[in-house]
Amino acid sequence: MEKRWKLLPAHTGQTNALQQALKVHPAICRLLVQRHADTFDKAKAYFRPSLNGLHDPFLMKDMDKAVVRLLQAFAQGERIMVYGDYDVDGTTSVACMYQFLNDLHPNIEFYIPHRYKEGYGVSKAGIDTAIQNNVTLIVSLDCGIKSVELVAYAKNNGVDFIICDHHLPDEEVPDAVAILNAKQKDCAYPFKELCGCGVGLKLMQAMCTRMQLPDEKWMRYLDLVATAIAADIVPMVDENRILTYFGLQQVNNHPSTGIQALMRLAELKAPVHVNNLVFAIAPRVNAAGRMDDAKKAVELFIEKDIDKAMTIAEQLHLDNTDRREADSTITEEALAMIESFDASDNRKTTVLYQSHWHKGVVGIVASRLIDKYYRPTIILTNSGDKVSGSARSVIGFNVYEAIHQCKDLLESYGGHFYAAGLTMKPENVPAFCARFEEVVQRTIAEEMLTPEITIDTCIEFADINPKFYNILCQMEPFGPENMRPVFVAKNVYETGASRIVKETHIKFSLKQGAVVLDGIGFGMAEKFPMLQPNQPIDVVFTLDENEWQGNKRIQLRVLDLKPAGSLYQE
Repeated sequence: MEKRWKLLPAHTGQTNALQQALKVHPAICRLLVQRHADTFDKAKAYFRPSLNGLHDPFLMKDMDKAVVRLLQAFAQGERIMVYGDYDVDGTTSVACMYQFLNDLHPNIEFYIPHRYKEGYGVSKAGIDTAIQNNVTLIVSLDCGIKSVELVAYAKNNGVDFIICDHHLPDEEVPDAVAILNAKQKDCAYPFKELCGCGVGLKLMQAMCTRMQLPDEKWMRYLDLVATAIAADIVPMVDENRILTYFGLQQVNNHPSTGIQALMRLAELKAPVHVNNLVFAIAPRVNAAGRMDDAKKAVELFIEKDIDKAMTIAEQLHLDNTDRREADSTITEEALAMIESFDASDNRKTTVLYQSHWHKGVVGIVASRLIDKYYRPTIILTNSGDKVSGSARSVIGFNVYEAIHQCKDLLESYGGHFYAAGLTMKPENVPAFCARFEEVVQRTIAEEMLTPEITIDTCIEFADINPKFYNILCQMEPFGPENMRPVFVAKNVYETGASRIVKETHIKFSLKQGAVVLDGIGFGMAEKFPMLQPNQPIDVVFTLDENEWQGNKRIQLRVLDLKPAGSLYQE
């Protein structure tokens, strides 16, 4: 698929000033300025994250109320329920908070709603369980901010709520004892992009401060917090970057038993990076809720015995295998359906519905279809007597707003800019498909239907050496708003040694001036004809290290290539 190239501005004045201060390669300085590390002190803080850079938890609205209520529960011997969502953020949040509180107070239980029986967020079944078990305080994590009626129901039955959430609040918020959510309009907390587990960590931090407990009491959970941050795709800046930096150190040096078990099953060797958490650890945790019951994930994270942890991790691993099979089967069926469509329809959306598709993987399938067809995509399946599904979007297009314009055809919906969930009556599916297509046709800009590669800066092959690569590695952990740097090199030539491997990838050998670099381009075989002798190309890539028989070499991870001098947006 053809891609648009967008080269970020160079900010020449700031870059030159930073280079005077740092005395490193100008390309590194351009990258730092783009990441708002545009002075010596900011660059030092960027390269050397410190736990001292974390904000005072008591700056968060209602933090004092939350701490006072928990201390009251301790003093009065109340039973406390820790309640969380069924994804990675929710299950890690519950595991951290459950263990933290359990160390201080004997009367703690946890609850994870069943994805298919109870749905997302706080459920009536969960509150009823609390009432039956004589729980008088629920600490909800990664959910609760929208649960106005259910929190009122709990209160009427003698159950208080402390809500730790990071989702956008509505105008009306629940009548809870305390709501910890930096996205509240009247919350002065300086960082707004914590994940649910991060908000829970701030409550633990505050409790340690008030109870004069050592920092180790909350720091021991940083490996789980880093896993939640990585999996929830929150911006990798400010506190998220600090927590992930130290969380990864813990993953690599002394991981908790549950993380250790998952690393063994995924055959991960240190050093583990954010990508490993996202693509190896998180899917196994998520699979529990997608295919069965997410309580298993919490049980894994609170287990201290490695043999018992391995037994639970193996169940998650099997769930993940089932998830992959369902994902693969449904993706194949979905692609076949799209192939059968009339191309002359010129659709700007992909909306597919099959009653037998597994509800737990429809979001993943929607993402895969976007990779191939690059259209706002919704995958629907049966859920009881309703039809439900997941939406995913392309860069720049607000799929939640498009769904909102179809709300009269829906039973419920929720989500954000790039991803949403929705439920409707089966008889409304055809009308919804037509309306969604009409809304997208009317509101999407044509260029949004072509994938865009954002390029950080232009460099020469001669710039790429071990010192340059070592500085790039110190820019980790990477994630949204601090992505792995993407480079373009212009007027590069094929050496004659490039070849197609496994029918779909290209093993590159490219030359610029006197410097030859090898690289790999996954799924790029259709671009191979562009590699002609004496025909210059421009190539877009990231850098990584290839180790073969003990030898390490820097290589290009090629993302795209075009004839030299191709127009791209600057």
